[in-house]
Formats: sequence, structure tokens, C-alpha cells
Amino acid sequence: MPLPSYAHGACSVPLLGETIGANLRRTVERFGDREALVVRHQDFRATYRELWELVGRAARGLLARGVKTGDRVGVWAPNRFEWVVIQYATARVGAILVNINPAYKAGELEYALNKSGVSLLCLARGFRQTDYLAILADVRDRCPQLRAALVLDSEWEALLAGGASVTDARLAEVESKLQFDDPINIQYTSGTTGFPKGATLSHHNILNNAHFAGARMLYTERDRVCVPVPFYHCFGMVLGNLCCASHGACVVVPSESFDPLGVLETVRAERCTSLYGVPTMFIAELDHPRFAEFDLSSLRTGIVAGAPCPVEVMKAMQTRMHMREVTNVCGMTETSPASTQTTTDDPLPKRVETVGRASPHAEIKIIDPATRRIVPRGTPGEQCSRGYMVMLGYWNDPDATAKAIDANGWMHTGDLAVMDDDGYVSIVGRIKDVIIRGGENISPREVEEFLHTIPGVVEAQVIGVPSPKYGEEVMAWVRPRAGVTLTADELRAACQGRIATFKIPRYWKFVDAFPLTVTGKVQKYRMREIATAELGAAPASST
Repeated sequence: MPLPSYAHGACSVPLLGETIGANLRRTVERFGDREALVVRHQDFRATYRELWELVGRAARGLLARGVKTGDRVGVWAPNRFEWVVIQYATARVGAILVNINPAYKAGELEYALNKSGVSLLCLARGFRQTDYLAILADVRDRCPQLRAALVLDSEWEALLAGGASVTDARLAEVESKLQFDDPINIQYTSGTTGFPKGATLSHHNILNNAHFAGARMLYTERDRVCVPVPFYHCFGMVLGNLCCASHGACVVVPSESFDPLGVLETVRAERCTSLYGVPTMFIAELDHPRFAEFDLSSLRTGIVAGAPCPVEVMKAMQTRMHMREVTNVCGMTETSPASTQTTTDDPLPKRVETVGRASPHAEIKIIDPATRRIVPRGTPGEQCSRGYMVMLGYWNDPDATAKAIDANGWMHTGDLAVMDDDGYVSIVGRIKDVIIRGGENISPREVEEFLHTIPGVVEAQVIGVPSPKYGEEVMAWVRPRAGVTLTADELRAACQGRIATFKIPRYWKFVDAFPLTVTGKVQKYRMREIATAELGAAPASST
């Protein structure tokens, strides 16, 4: 009888039973003179001792402004050093940090502020072409719980100076009353329809997730981690900031938002040992016309996450970028975020083709979405996660929480996954992304993996589009390599005889870029909207 698709990340190292502030204090005591944070676009550098002092001043500044334990403090800004300081300062006073997506417009900002009850909003003047101050002025009268705003560009020093009226003893008194199970962070998860939901996370959730992710990459105080992913997302603030701090490593920020050239320059200049990104980021770096100019030999490890990584891209990261110990992470905001991760010494096929095994202290099971029964190993089903990392719930939304976390504490991820005999998990798609063509279930991931092996294809994304005959047809969006011209006939011919005929895309679209979220995730729902509109506006074409 085959084994059931269940695994427990048994671990002899106990969970950390402390708050984020207490953990940072211990790191400062051990590695106070080590560099903690480098933000190149602001010319900012701080050791752990200097960061601790700055965090203390900001925490006392928050107390001076009337911020209390449990209050919600929003941060609406791209990556900058003040973001990191506020992250730790709110943790030390027990305020709940509310991450506001830098791409939000008026309606989204208004919703997030009111839904979470933000009383103090820390914001940048703007980001790219968006004027944050103008948007805030537009919605402020409709946000009754928002009592104050602090503009980082002009009022940061005033916040720090204001903390002089609060003693260290007062801050220590506040910290002494905090518990590690207290909520400390609200992150709004991106959705394809409706408004996002606020995943509520505790000190215990995100601190432990960060610590054990770093342990799997063998982080020490000598590691320097290039973090081009946004802080507003779990990837940046948990696997980036908290992960580094719990091991005494240094966070290196190349720019306020992702820029592939900035990443390459930063890795070389700062001699980074680790690099993070979603697959589209690594693809952009590898495909940059100046890639060969940069010495990336200092790189050892890193994280690729946020979306399934094509095997060919993973191989290029390990060879051309020297990231031989790169780890693949899978998870979601609601699980703090990592549920599975490869290790630096996993066999190469496992590191390239899977997202690893259950993270320490986590449980993973794969179930039949219809019956909710655990499937045998080797059988696709929905991945579910359970353990310390599962969120407290969606903020002020018990109905949505109950739909996501079942009575036994399992978080239903929506990922289609397969667990092998060794407990390694492979992501084969999203339940909603599965293409059903004439009764045949087609995994977009499988087709994408094949398309990435065709010379001249830099990136491919596969979606299902409506078909009156089959219900759905397969469509591929392809980004060719610079200077290469591809045709639908050429790609179709490359598929013939190598993948099943029903999996070969009927429609092809050649693009220079894909619609992305601010975190670099491909928006397949938006691709479907665009493709459906285009196919409906003209006679059906297979090119």
C-alpha cells in the first residue's frame, strides 16, 4: 500500500519562545558590531548596535505620539531603511504593523485603512508616478480611525526627536507586557476578485518562520543577503529582514523597487552571499545584456519563491549565478510564509524540481479537493499546511478565516501539489489555474516547463481561454530572447511529439513583458482577461 501524502518537519531545535524585540536584542548582544542593514539608494549603513539605537528612538517616538499596544500602524512606502526601523519599533511597543501595498490607489488604500483600523499611517511622499500625499488627502475624510499621518521624507527626524520625552524605563515596561502570541502584523493578500483579506500574524508566526528558513540556508553573521523583493510582502520583511536579524546576517537593499541592473551591481559591490527573488526577477537578471560584466562569485545561496520556478531557470541560477546552494521555498502570506523549503545539501534533482520538504515543525498533507481525504504519495491534490506558522486569522473576518482554516487547524493553500516517496513536494499548479480541455485536465506548469527548454524562449506563461467546443483551450504567452524572432508555427512544431497533442497551445501571444503584481508575480487572471477580450474581438486565430 502506498504511503499517504503526509509529512511532519520533525526538528530537534525548539521553536523560539520570544518576541521580535527580544530576539533582536539577543542578536545585538552577540553581533553588535556586525553590519545589519545597508540601503544603497539612501546611502544608509548601520551595525546591529546602531540599528538597535535607532529602533529604540523610533519606538519611544511612537509612544510619545500616543501609540499603544494593539494599535494599528500602517506603512505605505517602497523599500527604505525607515520601513525596517518601523517594523522593529512597532514590534517593541506591541503595535500591529499594517503593510500597505506601494501600488495601492485611493479605493484600495481607503479599504485597507478602514478594515484594519489604522490610527497612524507612515508614508512616503510617493512612489514612481503615484502621489501618495494627494491620494491620502482624497480619502482621509472617509477614514475616521486615522488620527495622524507621518511623512517619512520630511517628518522622520521629528519622530525620533519626539522620543526624547519617553524614558527607556517606560519602553521597557511596555515591552515586558508583550506575549509572543500577540498579533503583530497584518498583511493584505492579493486576490483576483474583490478586496484583499488581512492575514493577521503573531511574533511567534513570523519570527520562527524567519529563523528556520535562515537555518536551512546555513546563515551566520558572515552572510550578506541581497533583498530586492518588497518589504510590504512576507518575502521581504520576514524571509528578508527577520531572517537575517535572527542569525546576525546583513540585509542589503539594492533599490526602492526591483531593478535587475541594480541587483547585479549590488551583489558585486557588497559581495553578497545570498540573493532573493521571484522567478521573473531571476529571469530578468540572467537575461540582462550586461550580465557578463558582473562578478557574482560571492553568491552561495538564496531563495526563489512566490511562483513555481522553471527548472531551466533554476539550473542557470546555480551555474551562471554561482548560487549552488539556492533554496526553493513554497508558502503563502497566511503561513508566515514558508511551509516547505529545500536544503543546501538536498540532491540536485530535488533542489531543481521540487520545493523541498516540510519546514521544521510544520505539517504538510496533500488531499483530494473534492473528498478532502489524503491522497497516496505520487497523486496530485491540494496542499494543506498546519503548525506554528498558520496565521491567527483574517483581521475582522471570521467567515473568511473559517473557509481557509478548517476545524483541525489545516490551512488550505489552493496549490496543486504532489508528494514523492521521500516527502519532497512539487507544485504542479493552482486549483483555479488547471485547464480543463474537453475533459482533459492540463497543468499549465507542465507545459511551461517544456516551453522553457526551447531555444530562444526566455519566459513562458500558460493559461486557459474559453472555447465553445472544448470548454477551454490552451494559450501560451511567450517572451522571446532579445534579438530572436519566434513564430507560433515554430513553437508548435517544437512541441509535436514531445508533449501530448492536447497540451500543445492552440493560441500563442508574443510579449515583451507580463502583467505583474508589485512583488513580481505574474497575474494570470489579468492575462486571461486580456486574451479573452482579444480573442472575442477578432476571429479566432492560432497565432
